[in-house]
Amino acid sequence: MNFTLGFKPPTAGSSGPGAGSGVTMENLERQLICPVCLEMFSKPVVILPCQHNLCRKCANDIFQSANPLWQSRGSSGIAASGGRFRCPSCRHEVVLDRHGVYGLQRNLLVENIIDIYRQQESSRSGELIHPQGETSCLHTGNIIERLVNIKSEHQQQQQMCEEHEEEKINIYCLSCQTPTCSMCKVFGQHRDCDVAPLSSVYTRQKAELSDGIAILVASNDHIQAVVSQMEQICRTIEENGHHQREQLANHFDSLVAILEERKQELVGEIAKEQDDKLKHVRSLIRQHGDHLEAAVTLVESAIQFMEEPHMPLFIQSAKVILEKMTVMARTSNTERPELGYESMSHFDIDTDDLADMLRNISFNSGAGDDEEDPERVGEESELDFSSRF
Repeated sequence: MNFTLGFKPPTAGSSGPGAGSGVTMENLERQLICPVCLEMFSKPVVILPCQHNLCRKCANDIFQSANPLWQSRGSSGIAASGGRFRCPSCRHEVVLDRHGVYGLQRNLLVENIIDIYRQQESSRSGELIHPQGETSCLHTGNIIERLVNIKSEHQQQQQMCEEHEEEKINIYCLSCQTPTCSMCKVFGQHRDCDVAPLSSVYTRQKAELSDGIAILVASNDHIQAVVSQMEQICRTIEENGHHQREQLANHFDSLVAILEERKQELVGEIAKEQDDKLKHVRSLIRQHGDHLEAAVTLVESAIQFMEEPHMPLFIQSAKVILEKMTVMARTSNTERPELGYESMSHFDIDTDDLADMLRNISFNSGAGDDEEDPERVGEESELDFSSRF
């Protein structure tokens, strides 16, 4: 882990109780500064594969900025893969799994050191400082001592044998596949096992892990490229679908406009013939009305003359009235509409075939070819509609 103590604990050879305390505290605080936010690490602290440390929040900010399409932790969707970002300290590429930065290991040692440092700083700020700076030196010494103890315990937990506490773990049991010490090989439970130097096994497994990481990174790159390609396909499908819907709506709007225009033309023809027939029949009605009125007047005159007592005057008037009646009888056969004149059935149209054609409107075969030019496809569609109707 990337936490190296940049100072040494006070020894008997120190020039004084407060010698170097300011520099030591500065070195300590500098080691606890996050390279992203430039503030002291805020827990949780994560350690990268390159052994540099970051606040998990800062690591997540870098990761999100480098992978804007990666779905955040806790979302309802499922991330197709992890992601990657570069360490801000050494620019080493960090490859993450599907958990993102939450899959990185926490550096508990650094978090403990931060807690100790803050406790000591808090207690030191609450006390009076002696004129010679003895309190500052005392607290600095306490911090250093506790840091050294923590580091020593950590090293012992990682490197010392559990059965032989004085022996370092320096070999690897190939049979049991576990690290052990030389005493365990000579006198302990691994004396009949095949062993190898821990450094060689470490180097080999590190190389294997590095190769595995490289393969996984290459696989992730390929998967990411495929995902990006499919996302682009999705966007293209949406755009093409929207374009085709607009074209289809335009075609049907054109058909509706053609039908409406033709409807108005045919309705106009019917209205024109209706008006012509009504005008002719009404003209005949007026003619017959005039004839009827004249005949009624003539009948009334004839009835009056029938009461004429003087025979000579009656004879003369009757002759005139008879002539008028003869003319009236001849003109009573006035023109009348022919049989079926009122019928308008000849304006009937048969739309069954056209309705079947409209119901069977479908897309051209091969219209789903994605590589065709949309403008050319649109022109062909218009030609197809024109040819059908």
